[in-house]
Amino acid sequence: MNPQSPVHAADDHWLTVARHTFSAWRGSRPFWAGLFTLLGGLPIAYFPYADLRLGNVTLAMATTGGAGALIIGVLLITLGLALWFQQTIRVFAGVAAILLALVSIPVSNLGGFFIGFLSSLIGGALALSWAPGNPVEDEDEAAADRDDEADRQPVSLGKNDAMAGQVVPGQRETESPAHASETTAHADGGRNSAG
Repeated sequence: MNPQSPVHAADDHWLTVARHTFSAWRGSRPFWAGLFTLLGGLPIAYFPYADLRLGNVTLAMATTGGAGALIIGVLLITLGLALWFQQTIRVFAGVAAILLALVSIPVSNLGGFFIGFLSSLIGGALALSWAPGNPVEDEDEAAADRDDEADRQPVSLGKNDAMAGQVVPGQRETESPAHASETTAHADGGRNSAG
């Protein structure tokens, strides 16, 4: 196969096409924020209802806050899915995920033994910091746009270049430093004015 020949989706293996499609889908939304938020909701909802069996001994971690932990966990899972499919609500979902993670500390076994708390906190922070990227343009179009934009923008001069042709007025003959401060301090009935 010639490396310079155009690549068509029909020529690729279906796994390669699926991987490229998923990569494009993942790049257009706060994927990692949704994943961390979703994974943070799982231990918060699971641990209050889990029991561990060691031989004949059963260790139950059920607390009185089990219903609250379930609600917080389900809300975090829902927020994680919403970040994937409704990326326009990323700011709301990020703030809500951080608040729910903080509330899970006293309600749900220290936030799912800090596993769910930290994961939800990271997911909420990632959701708040994510911003949609600019689409990649063709190199020729981008270069032409940059040339056109450079032609339209005025040239900015430095401070010394801009002041080179101007004369700065000096102090008038009738003004003295004492008189100038006295008039500005006592003008308008003692009120100072900026101009």
